[in-house]
Amino acid sequence: MNKRIVFFDIDGTLWDQTNYIPPSTIEAIHALQDKGHMAFINTGRTMGFVRDESLLGIGFDGIVAGCGTHIIVRNETRFLHRIETDLAERAVDTVRSFGMRPILEGPEYLYFDMEDFGDDKYGERILREIPDGVLGIADTRGDWNISKFSCAVDHGHLEECRESLASDFDFMVHNPLVIEVVPKGFDKGYGIRECCDILGVDIADTIAFGDSPNDLDMLRDAGLGVAMGDAAHEAKEAADMVCEGLHEDGIYKALRKLELI
Repeated sequence: MNKRIVFFDIDGTLWDQTNYIPPSTIEAIHALQDKGHMAFINTGRTMGFVRDESLLGIGFDGIVAGCGTHIIVRNETRFLHRIETDLAERAVDTVRSFGMRPILEGPEYLYFDMEDFGDDKYGERILREIPDGVLGIADTRGDWNISKFSCAVDHGHLEECRESLASDFDFMVHNPLVIEVVPKGFDKGYGIRECCDILGVDIADTIAFGDSPNDLDMLRDAGLGVAMGDAAHEAKEAADMVCEGLHEDGIYKALRKLELI
């Protein structure tokens, strides 16, 4: 059997909403590596929001972060896309003009203004997870180091905003209240293709596990796409197979079924 690279989304795939990682998932990843395969994270989060030691301590072979904008192999950055300052400022001003609240996402920090997110559950989660990893947008204007951003839509004018930024960004709508804004051409599938180029691996020898709308590209582009049992409907439609849910040892059982562990 050819050696495989297996890519795992974080939220809803490796861990749940409380950041609980099933012991069977950790066991499966280690067994996968013991068989000579490689295990990568593939996440929409930028590295500024990938700091949890219980996650990183598993010992992944690499990370695709920020929807393909940052690629790390064996703790070495092999690719990093940074949004130029002028474009970043124009994008932030644009989304604000259409009534939306931005969170800027980079390899070191996340940026948001407390008046926008101080009492917001998502803002509270970020501050809880990375209390020393948040800077203000207004305070650091002109000095942002970011690869993508997200927005709380609220009652903003999403379609008009999308049209205004369409030449430079793609919008991924997670739900009516949250969008992810990624530089054009980047997605999790792009990250898989770049990893294959870096490592000299045939994309047919890749597997991707995911559960949400921003996983669609990697589920389609990987040699085999696996949707979690409690994944969004569109993720299941994009995948080649559906495993059991995160809390039902889905990753472990799927890797056993695929005879990779």
